[in-house]
Amino acid sequence: MPKTALVNMSGAQVGEIELSDAVFGIEPNQHAMHMAVVNYLANQRQGTQSTLTRSEVSGGGKKPYRQKGTGRARQGSTRAPHYTHGGIAFGPNPRSYRFTINKKLRKLAMRSVFSQKVLDSDLIVVDEIAFDEIKTKEAVRFLKAIDVDTKAIIVTDEANEKVYKSARNIEGVEVQAVNTINVYNMMKATKLILSKAALDKIEEVYA
Repeated sequence: MPKTALVNMSGAQVGEIELSDAVFGIEPNQHAMHMAVVNYLANQRQGTQSTLTRSEVSGGGKKPYRQKGTGRARQGSTRAPHYTHGGIAFGPNPRSYRFTINKKLRKLAMRSVFSQKVLDSDLIVVDEIAFDEIKTKEAVRFLKAIDVDTKAIIVTDEANEKVYKSARNIEGVEVQAVNTINVYNMMKATKLILSKAALDKIEEVYA
């Protein structure tokens, strides 16, 4: 069973905590993580790009010249794709890029990311993450105390306005609740910072 240090907001170790084998101690599945990232990015696409076909561009109602006798290739419209100002052939049209992956694969991907963070020593568990007021200085001081100066994601057990607003202006730092975290953001972050309450919730959901 993997173990990690439990620290407070001042960076001092206040104990050691055992992590769930089922969530933080598995062999990371690269395929599952890859599929989860592809799924997340595909679902972010708007799919609103659009082009006009030859039937949608203006003009071109008249045949440009007679069918025979000119020595040129026959043409029916100046709005064919090979003409300037013609329509676009096989261009993109509005569509949805969304697709789903099954629940088992999604859970496996999440457990794989958590386990990878443990293997890379990039997981930090804090006994409690709370600020008295909304202040970026407080968030900066907290991150400095736990020795984090790179891209990081702070995970709380539920939406916390004070933590979110205090950290949102810090470059490379994201704050999310347990029910909004995803594989892509966690893989992008160098450090994963969990509150003890968030850790308990994660183990409950993904075990």
